[in-house]
Amino acid sequence: MENPELVQLERFESSLLSMNHMEAKYILSQISNHESPIQSIESMVIPVLEHIGASWENGDISLSQVYMSGRICEKLVDQILPAQDPQRINQPPMAIVVLDDYHMLGKRIVYSALRASGFELYDYNHMDIETLVSQVKKDKLSILLISVLMFPSALHIKDLCDRLDEENLDVKIIVGGAPFRFDPTLWQRIGADAMGLSASDAIPLVRKFMEEVR
Repeated sequence: MENPELVQLERFESSLLSMNHMEAKYILSQISNHESPIQSIESMVIPVLEHIGASWENGDISLSQVYMSGRICEKLVDQILPAQDPQRINQPPMAIVVLDDYHMLGKRIVYSALRASGFELYDYNHMDIETLVSQVKKDKLSILLISVLMFPSALHIKDLCDRLDEENLDVKIIVGGAPFRFDPTLWQRIGADAMGLSASDAIPLVRKFMEEVR
């Protein structure tokens, strides 16, 4: 006999990959009738997004499907867990940014995956180092996610970490993007605190650092 919970997860994932917003909304609403909003996110949305991210890493689905799945989930979660919800507000300040290049798709996917998982964060779009340091100080960030596509931009993260140290800003740095997939040790050499290979990796990393900075 099939596991009912597994069947629901598979149906939800299928609705996301086929971009069937209404079906995804209906399935999530069924779960929400029996669980709190944050529980339904943790039991349905997060595991499915993590599985979708793993499927992309394995070459089984397209990047556009990953992106659209995150966007659909982000909208659904906004309905059941709006920005002013205490479970969003009671989080350390965090942000995501593209540093010194203009390739936004990776950042957009990670941003959607995190918001769809119940996290609230600033979207800084593209910034240079000095602008970013000023914004980190202004918003009193505890966690900063940085997405890069080009290798020179990845190397600039080392300069950013040095500037943050000069300003005595204690910020956990999570990095991701193509240069870190090509060189798995690069994130350590530039002074980051963690590296994610996919959008789904960002979820447990943010959770881990949230506990450390509270």
